Amino acid sequence: MRVLLVEDDPVLGDALRRTLVAHGYPTDLVTSGSAALAGVAEREPDVVLLDMGLPDRDGLGVCRELRERSRVPILAITGRGDVAARVQGLRSGADDYLVKPVSTEELLARIEAVLRRATGAAMSATISVGDVVVDLDRRAVLAAGEEVGLTRKEFDLLAALARREGAVLPRTELLEQVWGIADTSTARTLEAHVASLRSKLGDREVVLTVRGVGYRLAR
Repeated sequence: MRVLLVEDDPVLGDALRRTLVAHGYPTDLVTSGSAALAGVAEREPDVVLLDMGLPDRDGLGVCRELRERSRVPILAITGRGDVAARVQGLRSGADDYLVKPVSTEELLARIEAVLRRATGAAMSATISVGDVVVDLDRRAVLAAGEEVGLTRKEFDLLAALARREGAVLPRTELLEQVWGIADTSTARTLEAHVASLRSKLGDREVVLTVRGVGYRLAR
């Protein structure tokens, strides 16, 4: 699950980004409303954490425009805790509302809640590539009708690619999503898991290498 964090305070934004990554949420940080709109269009995040006090545009306006363009869940974050402010945010298209200062536990709980509401149906879908079927709900993979025995990490790797059907996922993003960290110590681990996954799938053309970037699922 990828997060787009919109926060104009670079210190707070970096701290939140590190917290989210440490808890298994790969996160892109932008600092303006314009960058938020561009980020949703380019990266298609799974959830947006939107600071309502932005330097270039009104947060409510950004929220409305995001909702017009996308169904991505929006979690509004603000320093104003009065009822009127929360109502305005929700009516502008936010799915939930958080008031600063935000505790890590509450932030993670709210993210999980909006993701469950917004993507519960999508997460139970099956994705097919040729005769290979990935069942995200059952955490099962079938090849030519036969179940393939994958390790937890192998399935998580395949599922990450399946959720983005055909899109290229950089190596760093896959490492963050599956292992929670992207550094030289885990780079070879990714390559080894891809090789093992391909072998278990009978060397079918399912996981494709995009040289110099990462991997994608065959269409």
